[in-house]
Formats: sequence, C-alpha cells, structure tokens
Amino acid sequence: MALVWIYPSLLFFLFPSLKPGRALRNYPENEVTLLDSMSALGDLGWEAYPPEGWEEISVMDERNTPMRSYQVCNVMEANQNNWLRTRHIARDGAQRVYVEIKFTLRDCNSLPGVPGTCKETFNMYYYESNNPSLWFIKESQYVKIDTIAADESFTQTDVGDRVMKLNTEVRDIGNLSKKGFYLAFQDVGACIALVSVRVFYKRCPAAVLNLARFPDTVTGGDSALVEVHGACVDDSEEVEAPRMYCSADGGWLVPIGRCACKPGFEESKDHCQPCSPGTYKAAAADEYCSKCPPHSHAHQGRASQCTCESSFYRAHTDPPGMACTRPPSAPENPMYTLNDTSMALEWDPPRDNGGRADVTYNVRCRKCPGDGRKCSACGSGVHFLPRQLGLTTSRVLVSDLLSNTNYSFSVEAVNGASELSAGPRGQVTVNITTGQTVSVVLKERRSKDSITLAWQGPERPNGAIVEYEVIYYEKNQRDQNYTVLKTKANVMTVEGLKPGTTYVFRVRARTDGGYGSYGGEIELETSHEDMLAIGDPNQSTILVVSVAGGVVLLIFLVACFVVSGRHCGYIKAKQDPDEEKTQVQRGRVKLPGSRTYIHPHTYEDPNQAVRDFAKEIDASCIRIERVIGAGEFGEVCSGRLKLPSKREIYVAIKSLKAGYTEKQRRDFLSEASIMGQFDHPNIIRLEGVVTKCKPVMIITEYMENGSLDTFLKKNDGRFTVIQLVGILRGIASGMKYLSDMGYVHRDLAARNILVNSNLVCKVSDFGLSRVLEDDPEAAYTTRGGKIPIRWTAPEAIAYRKFTSASDVWSYGIVMWEVMSYGERPYWEMSNQDVIKAIDEGYRLPAPMDCPVVLHQLMLDCWEKGRGERPKFGQIVNTLDKLIRNPNSLKELANTSIWEDVSTPDFSVGTVDEWLDAIKMGQYKENFASAGYVTLDAVLYISLSELSKMGVTLVGHQKKILSSVQSLQAQGSQVQV
Repeated sequence: MALVWIYPSLLFFLFPSLKPGRALRNYPENEVTLLDSMSALGDLGWEAYPPEGWEEISVMDERNTPMRSYQVCNVMEANQNNWLRTRHIARDGAQRVYVEIKFTLRDCNSLPGVPGTCKETFNMYYYESNNPSLWFIKESQYVKIDTIAADESFTQTDVGDRVMKLNTEVRDIGNLSKKGFYLAFQDVGACIALVSVRVFYKRCPAAVLNLARFPDTVTGGDSALVEVHGACVDDSEEVEAPRMYCSADGGWLVPIGRCACKPGFEESKDHCQPCSPGTYKAAAADEYCSKCPPHSHAHQGRASQCTCESSFYRAHTDPPGMACTRPPSAPENPMYTLNDTSMALEWDPPRDNGGRADVTYNVRCRKCPGDGRKCSACGSGVHFLPRQLGLTTSRVLVSDLLSNTNYSFSVEAVNGASELSAGPRGQVTVNITTGQTVSVVLKERRSKDSITLAWQGPERPNGAIVEYEVIYYEKNQRDQNYTVLKTKANVMTVEGLKPGTTYVFRVRARTDGGYGSYGGEIELETSHEDMLAIGDPNQSTILVVSVAGGVVLLIFLVACFVVSGRHCGYIKAKQDPDEEKTQVQRGRVKLPGSRTYIHPHTYEDPNQAVRDFAKEIDASCIRIERVIGAGEFGEVCSGRLKLPSKREIYVAIKSLKAGYTEKQRRDFLSEASIMGQFDHPNIIRLEGVVTKCKPVMIITEYMENGSLDTFLKKNDGRFTVIQLVGILRGIASGMKYLSDMGYVHRDLAARNILVNSNLVCKVSDFGLSRVLEDDPEAAYTTRGGKIPIRWTAPEAIAYRKFTSASDVWSYGIVMWEVMSYGERPYWEMSNQDVIKAIDEGYRLPAPMDCPVVLHQLMLDCWEKGRGERPKFGQIVNTLDKLIRNPNSLKELANTSIWEDVSTPDFSVGTVDEWLDAIKMGQYKENFASAGYVTLDAVLYISLSELSKMGVTLVGHQKKILSSVQSLQAQGSQVQV
C-alpha cells in the first residue's frame, strides 16, 4: 500500500515546482530526442510489473496540458522488486544514446516507523531488440546501465515547506546495433517519483565551412571520430577535398581542404555570388571579383574575363588582370652611317609603346632598281647583326650590301598586341644609296720631294661634302708606313717625299652620310728635279677614281687594324689650315691603335685646338640639375645632355665662373683640348664644350660614385682582393694608353680617378700643366710651382723631370691607396719629411692584408732610378696574370720594409723552395718551363735568360740575380 503523502494528486499539489512546463523541451541543436515522457499527450503505456508496483500519475501543467509520470513507494514491505519498462525506442541510426532522468527520492530516515528495508537507490537497464512489440522480457536478459542514487533527497519538512529536491542524472548506452531498445527501471524498496525520462542521441548539425556543405552526422558508437566528406556549394569547385571530423560530443573539428568559387563568382559568407557588371574573376584561386583593367569592360555579371575595347587587345600570354594594350607607334628619328656596302642604322623608341614593355623591332630590307621597276626583297645575301627580326635594342648593323644600289629599309616596332591587330604596323623608312659613284679626276705635279694632286668634286654627292681623304705610302711599304691626309679643298700638295721614289695614292670623299670607300690605287713617282706646273699636258696623268659615302673616321681606324692588320696613328702635319696629316708607323715604339698627343700650347691660336679636338654643343641641349662640387675655375654640376637624334645621357658640367680673364678662359678650355684627344674606356670621356655663350662649359661623362679615394673610404673592407686588382688593372690600362700617346699626367692620384656605377675607374683631371695653386696636396719646390709631393717621383720633385716613369711612381702610390682603402700616403708626415725619407730609401710598407706580389709591384714602381721602373704595359700584363691566377694573391706581406728580404734561407734544397724564400714564388712555372729545375742550374742564369722566361719587371730581375750571387758566394753551403 502506497503512503498517502506520495500520491500523485497530493504530490503535484504540494510541490508545484515539479511542473516544469514545455520550456524544458528546448534542447541543444546537436541533440536529437528519441523519447521524452513530458511531451507525451496521452498515456505513456509503459509496462509495470507487478501491477501494484510503479504507478502512472497525471497532472496538468500551467497550460492545462496533462503531464505523465511514474512513482513507487512500497517501503513498508521487504524484498521489493518493482519493474517499469518503456515501449520500444527506435534508435534512428544512432550507435550511442543518452538517457536523462529527472526524479525525486525520499530520505529513509525521514520516514517514521519504516523498517530497514527502505532504499535510497534504484537501477536502470536496457534491452536491445529488433522486435517493437515484445510483451515479456526476462530480467536476466536486461543489461544494467547503472544504479541511480539521488544527490538531493527530501524529507517531511521539505514537504511542509513546499520545497522539492529534483535530481537529474544522464547515462549513455553505446555500440547499439539493432533497430531499437527498451529501457527498464527497477525499484528495490525506495520512495521515488520519475518526473521525466528523455532518451536522445547526439549529432553534428549540418554546416557550411570553406564553401563546403557537411550534412547532419550522427556521432560514433564509441569515442572515435567520424570522418565526413563535404560537397562544394553551388557555383564553386573543389580545390582540395573538403572533409571534417564529427566528435563524440556532437561538435565539428577543424575542417580540412576547401572549395573555391568558380571563375565569375566570389565568396559571400557561405555561398558564391556572381561578379557584378564591370568586375570579373578569372580563376577560382582569386578570392574576390576585381574591377576590369584599363581599356576593357564587362557589361554583364558572372564575367571571368573582361572584353577589350575596340583597337585594344590582350595577347594569349597576358594575364587577365593586365590592361588591354595596342600595337606601338612607329620608331622615331632614324639615323644611319653608311660605309660603302655596310650601314649602321639606329633609331629612337616609339613615342607610344602601346602600354607594353615587350617592344621589339623588325627591319625589312628592299632593293630598288631605280629604273621604274618595283622594289624587291633583299634576299639572304644581306646580313644583319645581331639579327634582322626580334631586335631588343634600337640598333642594327647591315653588311654585304651591293655597291651603287638603292635600298629601302623599314623599321617596324611590334609588341605582344601587334599580331592581334589587323591594322598597319607602325614603321619608319630609310632610303639609302650605297657606293654612289662619283668621278674624281686626279692631276699631278711632281718634284723631287713633293706631289701636288687636284680633283673634281662628285657629280651627285650623297649629301654635302665635308672633306676628302687621301692615303699614300711607298710602293711595297704599305704594311710598314703609310700616311692619311685630310682636306676640305680639292687640291693638296704632299711634301717631304723621297726623290725618285714611287708612291701609291688612294682617295675617298666624306659626305654628311659618312666616308665612301677608297677607289683604285694610283702609282706616282717623284722626280730627281722639279717638274712642270700643274696642268702641263706632258706631265699630267688623268684617272677616274670611285669615291663613295661611308662611315666615320673611328670605324675606319678600327677597320684598318682588324681587317688590314695596319696600325694607325695621328700626328699634326704642317699643311694648310684645312688639312690634317696622319703619320702611320709600325714598329715597337708606336703600338697598335696609338696616337701622338698634341699639346694645346703648340697652337698659335689656342682656340683652334679647342675647335680641333672638342665638339661644340648648343647650350639648349644641356639641363643642369644640381651642384656636386667646385673646381679650380668654377662650379661642377650634374645634369643631362640631349643632342638631336641622340639619346639623353647623364653628364658632368664644369662651368667657368664669371669675371674670368682671357688667360683663365684659355687655361680652362685647354683641359678640353687635352681630353678631346683621348678615347679609352679607362679615360674620362669628353662630350663637348660650350664656348659660344656664357657660361663657358666643359661637358664630360658623369661618374656616379665620384672620386676613388672617397669611394674607397665609404666602402672600407667591402671588396675582395681580386676586385681591388681589377680596379688597379683598369687604372693601369688607362695610363698605358696615355703613355703610348706620349702624354704625361703628372697628377696621378686616387682623388683624380673617378668611379662610375659599374665600378669602372677612369683617369681624369688633365689640368696639371696649369700651376696647381689651389691643390691642398701640393708643396713648393725649389724651382717654384706646386706639385703633389706624396705622389711625385724624386726626380720630378728635385728637377721637375716629369715622364711616364714618374707617372709609374705615382701609380705605385695609387696602388697603395687602393689596397689601404683610401689611407693618406705617409700618414701625417710633413712634405719635407716625406722628401727626406724617400731620399734615404724609405718606402711605404704593405697595407693590411696586402698580397706580397702587389706590394712588390709597388716597390718596383718606387725604384729610385726611373729606368728601372716597369712600363705601364708591363704592369698591365702583370696584373692580368694575377687575375688569371688568384692563388698567387693568397700570400700576404708580413715583413717589415726595412727587412732584407733578398737574402734567402740557404737551407733550401729545391728551386721552388728558393723562389718561395725570396718571395718570387709566382715564377715557379717560368723556371720549370725553361729547364731550371736544380739549384746548380740556377747559379748560371743571366739577365737575358730571365727576360726570355717572362721575368720582365726590373725589380724582380734585380732581386733574383742578387739572390743568385748570394748562392754563388755560399755555394758550398747549398744542399742540392
């Protein structure tokens, strides 16, 4: 018999807090409910056994909806075994389910008169079955889930206070495999009310992540993760297979892989939306739609590529994001230099490159007969260097043209859009005529030491005639000595000839288009007596010679050296003012390609020297940008020079300050007269002068890194030894060129070496012929005038004997400056102390980390006797060998300059050891190749043998021969 206080009607009346209402049924999104006793609208229909055990009760909630619950309280009788079984619960595919029970339980101690059979726990079981209509299940067939105990139990006092202690417990059942299961509750003598029973399972709810849909997924039967593969949302495509793992608690773990919106669509939260008009997306990898690039449009949405506007194109290799482009305009300012059957053609880039950087050039050649017939292609006989089509530079050399032929060359600019355009390509045309034949009548008047020539001008010159050029030489002596004459007149007297000697003459003319080719050879013989006047028919010879347009003088000189093997040089002859005589010699004194330097002071009119050697530049072509220094006569600025038909270049501009005297003007321009005679990659290049307006200016190439001494100080320790040797080699090469021309610099120092952006060093400052009144490095000598003491050879200091040998001394100081990164020579010693120390034999010691061979070369340059110093050509050869053999630079100088390094350690037993001992190890191969493999053989070596072996530096020869003498004197001590 149940106790009165636990009856349902009384229970819910006394404890209204048990009326949880439907709000309790708002469960989490990831829980799917299979059974909820509080949601039942009718009887639950659970089976109770025995019938007098569990009892179903029904009350009304706040909405007057009936609520079902079960209770049992048979505590007065022992051995209670009351079962309550639910109906069959379909598991809905879940492998793990959860059972949530809400219940109340009476404290046994609060029940008066209850025997010890009262319990405060109950058991929960389940039975898995595919049969939804079982009416009987044996107790032994149930599987126990757990014994349930109350965290909070109520007492009689709680009933009186209308306070209910509601307990909630959750248990799980795993690894279910059949269609469903039954739940059962066993009471063994407790006072219980089951307020609510809910059975549910967990799932991972449908989600969209990284543009991939993942469906509702039931969690696994145990703690294992469930791998789920996603499907890309509409208008997207798979980049990497999307997948996620559903955890046991119904949560998604971090997604792997992703989808991306297709071309023409962009991501918007969890879906792909089409690009709006005017925008596009070319690839799925792009994140968002982009605005159409210039000169293109997209009138409709979903565009994967924008359409180019009319007359604009997109090449096949252009990315979709690149602006639409068009073909370039025509090249501009074509220029050519003609040399009989070859032509150098260049042009300026097109003004409009069509918006592209891939502009190239094609050169088309057509041959035009000139007799009314159509022009035809030139054919394969004409050659183009570097090539005819696809030129990346705006210059081409055309060779193997036919003489006396009209040609038409068209240069077209093309880019990646040219092939897509149906319109004509931008091109510029140049028409030329090669080798225009002109009749030149040569007349001669001969005497015993002269021949006078006269001729008529060309009938149809290819432009205005600039000058005529005549080359002559003694018959059968062409390769030894020939002379080039130039004049603007059509008559010339050649003097200083040998009596009774046959000479060969050849003539050509130069027009605006360049030089023509030489005509046939004319042989004329001087007489033993003076001949008749010019025009005497008995003594005149009339010949017809072909003279044509051609290239400039520089190309001719190169052709003389490369093609004919001749060595050309120029000297000033006593001709008419319009004539220039070039004496060409071959021999050991005049080297190939050398010129003879002409001092401007030899001119009666110094302005004529400027006109002869420096190009006059229109001041309007110069744009001064900033001041970079100050010179002896005024400011030094940097700027730009743009000559007609030439590219704009950076230049340095020396200007003559206002208020100058005529002497200052002559002295200022004399440097230009000197520089204008030089043409070498290691000599500063003169661009021209401005003399016809103020200020007077000298324009030279711009050297970005300034003077060498400052540059080295800024970059102390940053260069390798090989790089420093390369710097020294460039300076030596420039000085060799000056020496071969007979020019003495007299102020060679690192401060007068300029460095460009490519680290090429160039000799500059050719004004020491002027008195260096403002040079802080100068000191007065006994003869007056200032000279740079620390860089000057002793004989130049004492006797003002300036020669190429004194420049070699200065070069040795420059070597020391380079290897010490701009250290001041002789440090803080006074000029007088320097002069005294040098006279007493002191020489600068090796800078830190300086190779032995380089310091030895310095010492050779500082030989007291100028005849014992190496020539610049020998210095260049020595540095070339060091560059080719970097191992020779590894041994560093570590001996004091006062130490006698010429005396070896005579414990040596081989030639190699001996050479190492005297610091001449770089000549090991030379000795071995010459057969000097034992010390006995070395004892008889001579100076001439050393020269033949390649030991040409005087200092090295002296050191080796001195050591040989020591070997001879102590021969008995040498161990062979």
